[in-house]
Amino acid sequence: MLKDTSKQFDQITLTCRNLFVSKIKDYGPAWRILRIPSLTDQIYIKGERIRSLDMKEERKVNEGIDAEFIGMVNYSIIALIQLQLGVVNHPDITQTKAIELYDHHLSETKALMLRKNHDYGEAWRNMRISSITDIILMKILRIKQIEDNQGKLLASEGIDANYADIVNYAVFALIKLMLEKSEKGQTPENS
Repeated sequence: MLKDTSKQFDQITLTCRNLFVSKIKDYGPAWRILRIPSLTDQIYIKGERIRSLDMKEERKVNEGIDAEFIGMVNYSIIALIQLQLGVVNHPDITQTKAIELYDHHLSETKALMLRKNHDYGEAWRNMRISSITDIILMKILRIKQIEDNQGKLLASEGIDANYADIVNYAVFALIKLMLEKSEKGQTPENS
């Protein structure tokens, strides 16, 4: 099953990466000016929307949750890049460098996922998407607390570890959504 997870991870993250590359071509690395709390809040908004949609019977905007999880993946990787490079007042890297950094952090995050997935025995496969969403929101709240504490920790993982976990949980949710659609005979275009 680990081989399937690795393949499914690659399939899902290719979609995320393709969107990142398209947006880099449209906007350049404008996100380089975003401070870490701004990125945290972007991810928080996406998590709250997913949770809200899960709890409401009526939707006013006809968009699924897939895009929100993809956004969580991409914003979390951007946050990891910002933690590495620091925040600037004006975009300072090329599109090529931005994609190279994205690929590096995605690779590191996948390696972490494979190590944890081995130890946890793919427990995420038995989780509900609503539980995955709640865990992501909890991790975002942890990040916010770490930010409020100016990064001072007594016994916890840092912000970077929480962002990496958000990437992996969001990918797990996207894999589960992909498998659900596959079982129903749907493709992303007709779901």
